[in-house]
Amino acid sequence: MRPLTIIGNWKLNGNLASNEVWVKAVCQGMEKGMPAGRKYAVCAPFPYLSQCDQLIKQCSLAFLRLGAQDVSAHLSGAYTGEVSAQMLKELGCAYVIVGHSERRQMHHETDELIAEKALQALDQGITPIICVGESADERNSGREVEVVRGQIAKQVSVLQDRLADCLIAYEPIWAIGTGKVASAQVAQDMHRAIRLQLAEFDEDVASHVGILYGGSVKPDNAVELFAMPDIDGGLIGGASLNPQDFLAICQA
Repeated sequence: MRPLTIIGNWKLNGNLASNEVWVKAVCQGMEKGMPAGRKYAVCAPFPYLSQCDQLIKQCSLAFLRLGAQDVSAHLSGAYTGEVSAQMLKELGCAYVIVGHSERRQMHHETDELIAEKALQALDQGITPIICVGESADERNSGREVEVVRGQIAKQVSVLQDRLADCLIAYEPIWAIGTGKVASAQVAQDMHRAIRLQLAEFDEDVASHVGILYGGSVKPDNAVELFAMPDIDGGLIGGASLNPQDFLAICQA
C-alpha cells in the first residue's frame, strides 16, 4: 500500500508571526490523533525554512515534515539567487516541489530542467514532488493525456528507476487557485493514465510512486478525492494557509 501523503504549499505567503501560529496549531491538532500510515509536510518559502524547522522540532510527536518550494539544478557555483539541495538538506527539508505549473509558466522551466532539479534532490536524500498538468486549452482540445504523458516521459528518460523515490503531483492548471476542481473521477482517470504510463517503463516503479492531486483541494472534496484508487494524497495550495482547513484535509 502506498501511504497517503498530504503536503501544504504556502507559495508566496507567510511571516514570522503567522508561521509560528500555523505550525503550533497544526502540531497541536496532529498530536490529538491522526489516521495511521499517512505522511504530512509543509513547503514554506526559503526565508522561513529555518524558522519552520525549529518550530517543527519542538512538536512532541514527529508527524509534520518540512519541504521547500523549489531547488537549483546545480550543486554549487556562480548561480546568484539559487538554493541548492544540499542547503535544503541542512535546513531540515525532507521534500521539495519541482516543476510547479507557476514556475513552468512564469519562469519558463522545461521538463529537462525539472528532471535535473529532481536528481539534485534525490542525491541529497530529499523527495522531489514532480508536478505535471495541462492547461484549460489543452484539456478542451482533448490533448490532456498527451500533454501529461510528454511531461512524464522526460522524467522517465532522465530519472529511470529513481522515480520510485519521487512523488508526482498531477495539478490541472485550470483548477489551481481558481476554485474549480477536477471531479474525483476526472482526477482518477489522469492518475490512472500516469500510473499506466509508468508501468510501461517499470511495473515496480509504477506500483511504488505516490501520485498526489493538486488543484483546489478543500476539506469538503478531500474525502472523495482520496478515496480514489490511484490518488495517493494531495498537494494543497490555498487551503493549506488555514491550519484548521489543512488539518481537516489531513484527516479526510
